[in-house]
Amino acid sequence: MKVFITGASGYIGSAVAETFTRAGHDVVGLVRSNEKAAMLAAAEGRPVIGSMQEPASYSAAARDSQVLIHCAAEYSAEYMNLDRRTVDALLESAAQSGGPRLLIYTSGVWVYGNTGGDMVDESAEMTPPAFIGRRIEHENRILDATQGRIRTLVVRPGCVYGGRGGLTASWFESAEKDGAVRMIGEGGNRWAMIHVADLANLYLRAAESPWGGEIFNATDRSRFTVRECAEAASRAAGAGGHTKSLPLEEALQTIGPMAEGLSLDQHVDSSKAVRMLNWQPRHGGFVDGVSRYYSAWKAAR
Repeated sequence: MKVFITGASGYIGSAVAETFTRAGHDVVGLVRSNEKAAMLAAAEGRPVIGSMQEPASYSAAARDSQVLIHCAAEYSAEYMNLDRRTVDALLESAAQSGGPRLLIYTSGVWVYGNTGGDMVDESAEMTPPAFIGRRIEHENRILDATQGRIRTLVVRPGCVYGGRGGLTASWFESAEKDGAVRMIGEGGNRWAMIHVADLANLYLRAAESPWGGEIFNATDRSRFTVRECAEAASRAAGAGGHTKSLPLEEALQTIGPMAEGLSLDQHVDSSKAVRMLNWQPRHGGFVDGVSRYYSAWKAAR
């Protein structure tokens, strides 16, 4: 298949691109610069230089692809506006193609809000933090477009780790810089997590499946607390397990609204993807492989 990926040089997008090329698919990826184009080319993908701000820069490539995967995210004040613009542009390209098309949209488990110890699945009520509230609207826009020759899917990843870092990169960085891992709150909450390679494999299985109009959570089965993860990251980075608690109010001032997502306590079930896509996450959890993840983050940096 010919596969178009937005954010193909980003953390998730680059892993997805490499997974698809290794599976024998023809990957065309949206990147923002010549340097990032070279990165994608080295992974056997074909770069298209452009941006979400300019749909005309990628519309032809999207229109000519059988599978369209939206992985890009720009964490700025325009985050949600750009996301919606890209969703609309990809749906338009799919419709204009005249052929069968599959569009996969990247959302996230933060749309569930705090779940505490209660495990939730794709049917659960959503109470997202305000800064990503519009993501539900975008999910619905995608799912409602499943008709005729167009199929759509939504993937909700957990907090992604592995490779060059993802959401756990700041733990390694603060351990090296400050001698203690910074975490929001006391760390008794649990993140729903997923290794980037397992996540990329789910995209591949979703793209090769016959399904449309479905949502798939992507999380592993680990249940480490944030404190346990932070202490493990601290030890791996040579900071002796030391951590530093940052009150949410202070984190909101320094990190921005994403701090609210990082403070969530979640338990998210992914058995639907196991059942319908024959998908199994192969990484046991962040703590189990923390030394490898630190080495990978350091090498990528």
